[in-house]
Amino acid sequence: METDCNPMELSSMSGFEEGSDLNGFEGTDVKDMRLEAEAVVNDVLFAVNNMFVSKSLRCADDVAYINVETKERNRYCLELTEAGLKVVGYAFDQVDDHLQTPYHETVYSLLDTLSPAYREAFGNALLQRLEALKRDGQS
Repeated sequence: METDCNPMELSSMSGFEEGSDLNGFEGTDVKDMRLEAEAVVNDVLFAVNNMFVSKSLRCADDVAYINVETKERNRYCLELTEAGLKVVGYAFDQVDDHLQTPYHETVYSLLDTLSPAYREAFGNALLQRLEALKRDGQS
């Protein structure tokens, strides 16, 4: 199951809102990939063992690196760019330039391909959210 939504229904993934003049970038499409990476981590931390923006690999306006350990205890280094996310290494803070992996538009689809336990955790979180909405609607 591939999905591009967050079961927690966070209002803003990146903290950038259309039309805002956040960080002095009014009217531009400039993104700080470190902020984007932090938002990615916050969105899916509930469904992995560990996930954090790399402190040792260079982050810039156009690229950031995220380390993730799945519930299966597999470790990956992810590259985040405008093209999406892709696996660039099979250990924290490791970039293998010869590794050819596809880009994923969202962290959800990437983790969906890497981790069956992520799919289960995502599904459970979604079910809990739906049950809470049902309870709220009945009261």
